[in-house]
Amino acid sequence: MTVYLDYAATAAIRPPEVADAMSAYLRDVGATPGRAGHRRAVEAGRIVFRCRRALARLFGVPGDPGRIAFQLNATHALNAALFGVLRPGDRVVRTRYDHNAVRRPVAALARLGVAETVLSGFADGRFDLYEADRALAGARLLVLSHASNVLGTAAPLAELAARAHAHGALVLVDAAQSAGHLRVDVAEMGIDLLAFTGHKGLLGPQGTGGLYVREGVEIDPLFSGGTGGESGSAEMPVAMPDRLEAGTQNGPGIAGLLAGVEWVLARGVDTIHARQSALKARLRERLAGIPGLRLLSPAAPEGVGIVTVTVDGVDPAVLATRLDRDHGVMTRAGLHCAPEAHAILGTEASGAVRFSVGWATTEADVDRAADAVAETTRAGAGR
Repeated sequence: MTVYLDYAATAAIRPPEVADAMSAYLRDVGATPGRAGHRRAVEAGRIVFRCRRALARLFGVPGDPGRIAFQLNATHALNAALFGVLRPGDRVVRTRYDHNAVRRPVAALARLGVAETVLSGFADGRFDLYEADRALAGARLLVLSHASNVLGTAAPLAELAARAHAHGALVLVDAAQSAGHLRVDVAEMGIDLLAFTGHKGLLGPQGTGGLYVREGVEIDPLFSGGTGGESGSAEMPVAMPDRLEAGTQNGPGIAGLLAGVEWVLARGVDTIHARQSALKARLRERLAGIPGLRLLSPAAPEGVGIVTVTVDGVDPAVLATRLDRDHGVMTRAGLHCAPEAHAILGTEASGAVRFSVGWATTEADVDRAADAVAETTRAGAGR
């Protein structure tokens, strides 16, 4: 028996409807959406549209679901947004909680003449709003992670977005950790661009994700190629979503993503969040009594189901390996592609072990994981 607690990386355990939908697509549809007028291609197009519409409902997208363009993952979506909006001479504001999916493209843009300002952060996930106000003056774009993949905390999106808009800056949100776990309403929260992935809280397969672009925001395509429409032009179409969807779409993946999003919608994000918050609190309580263990991530009941720890004298990589090998408890050790967040915690040299709960996690899973950590540390892992 195994316990999977690495949902923040990938929902490796998915509702059976997801695999069923992908299998049905490959067996019964198989064609590429938008590339022909025969019945299989038309049915493929219907599935893609249904997925766009379900995502629009989940994210509170007003009006046209076509403002959501499918991408391979959140990283591709973030690159599409950053390179599509920013120009040499512009300035982008980001935070120390960012994943490398933001940090590295911004670094690449800085080499092309885009200025960068990085907001400081605190171990409890808070922001200095006065610092944010000063940094946003004259900025073109604010990039925010809705939820930290190290701390599990949620950013005050609406408040920060309002401050960004007051200074004339656009707001790009990285929802890789929050989509499917926390309520997202792009209109209510003032989000201009939203990047998300399919393989985490939306319970879809790898190779799926997308970018929402608010009506009125102009974005240049990162990739050019066939779209199935306006084929006589050498330029990419102006209209969304074709503007950002060059090349053949991942039809089977989108079918699986649709099934995952429908599963989330049927149960309700608030219900999912409440259940996972309870599991997170239980895990924290159990781990807190283990001698030498440091809970690095705050309680953050408003955040996502992430608990990040270190154990005195135990290498995080060794601890994670022993938990998997000896107890069947799967976690993730390291810097979690967010070295600046680890720098805030003082763990940039060694990293930490991250537990993350998901839709299939039970109280028994949480208890077994805590017992495994206690037994492993008593045995002196890494010493």
